[in-house]
Amino acid sequence: MSWRVVVITQRCKLEHKLGYMVCRGEVTLQIHLNEIDTLLIESTQVAITTALLCELTKNKVNVIFCDEKHNPHSQLLAFCGRHDASGCLRKQLQWSSEAKDSVWTAIVKCKIERQHRLLQLHGCAQAELLAGYLNDIVCADLSNREGHSAKVYFNALFGKTFRRGDSNFVNSLLDYGYSILLSAFNREIVACGYNLQLGLAHKNEFNPFNLACDLMEPFRILVDSKVLELMQSESDINYKHELCNILNNNVIIQDKKYTVLAAIGIYCKSVFCALETSDIDKIICYEL
Repeated sequence: MSWRVVVITQRCKLEHKLGYMVCRGEVTLQIHLNEIDTLLIESTQVAITTALLCELTKNKVNVIFCDEKHNPHSQLLAFCGRHDASGCLRKQLQWSSEAKDSVWTAIVKCKIERQHRLLQLHGCAQAELLAGYLNDIVCADLSNREGHSAKVYFNALFGKTFRRGDSNFVNSLLDYGYSILLSAFNREIVACGYNLQLGLAHKNEFNPFNLACDLMEPFRILVDSKVLELMQSESDINYKHELCNILNNNVIIQDKKYTVLAAIGIYCKSVFCALETSDIDKIICYEL
């Protein structure tokens, strides 16, 4: 099983040789492709061969390209992640509105439950407000408990003046972490054979990743927790590399320890099972 998150920060040439990714820079390094889960190319001065790009795709490596500001900008994804992808797409098109609404309601509940737990862990009194919102959730979250919870939650974590969307350091870290998380969900959804554009609640025609935006919601809390930890740390650390490494952190699912990467796979497959059986009890999410 692949497990490495590889970050390329300096000028070099990346190429393929005998099942290895070879990095030729000031020194030459090589890593077997089977070990690489995510390849983050931070520098725009990196040259990469098409042979390596093809092999990375075949090995379902999550490849992320950054812009000149070192922020995630694009992702390498295969046209289809499995041999029966067209069959999966047909099933996806047949998901009933009732099943999609029920699953989205369950996802929102999972998200707010983990927000509530994080506030509890940090001794925030606002946790009780989120507990109340959990009891008020209706089908498809038509009362927008998710939005109300988000405002209370972020103000509790980062201060009463904090707002998502403002241009500040905390939001830049959150956006970076969410981008890394989104890329992992994109890769998993494609590997399962489903279309990223056809979402449950996210239906923006300009968003190519609607389904991933739906499914990743409960996992955003892992990024929030890490950003809060980084902001409280007084040590000299590389913020972005710490956020990338979230994918290798451990979480608990059904009393067993898994990496976040493995947990995303288990969770996504369980959501697809719930959609196809109209049984939200099939959904398996991590415990915070």
